[in-house]
Amino acid sequence: MVSGFNKKGLKGLRQNLRNNMPPAERILWSKLKGKQLEKYKFRRQQSIDKFILDFYCPTAGLAIEIDGDSHYEFDKPRYDEKRSRKIKSHGIKIIRFTNKEVYDSLDGVVDQILKHLKE
Repeated sequence: MVSGFNKKGLKGLRQNLRNNMPPAERILWSKLKGKQLEKYKFRRQQSIDKFILDFYCPTAGLAIEIDGDSHYEFDKPRYDEKRSRKIKSHGIKIIRFTNKEVYDSLDGVVDQILKHLKE
């Protein structure tokens, strides 16, 4: 496991995020949990350094982020890019989807995840 994962100081926040997942994350989690995608195990709300990933597959080193409306507010895209660079520096690949993509094309989102898992 990558150093800096699941720091104790973020445990309460991770638990809160798991217990209060936005609808799009809940929908995608229903497809990821229990090794449903070709036996790949995913974790929800995994932290690396000070950042919390929506979903993470340790076997593939793949993070999945679901971007809601807040990701398009002032200065948020710049923050997301900085955050992504830091996470990628740990050898983790990140793929992003919007809430709309999850709602409108869940099968397409799952297909894209499978494609990245197999790379």
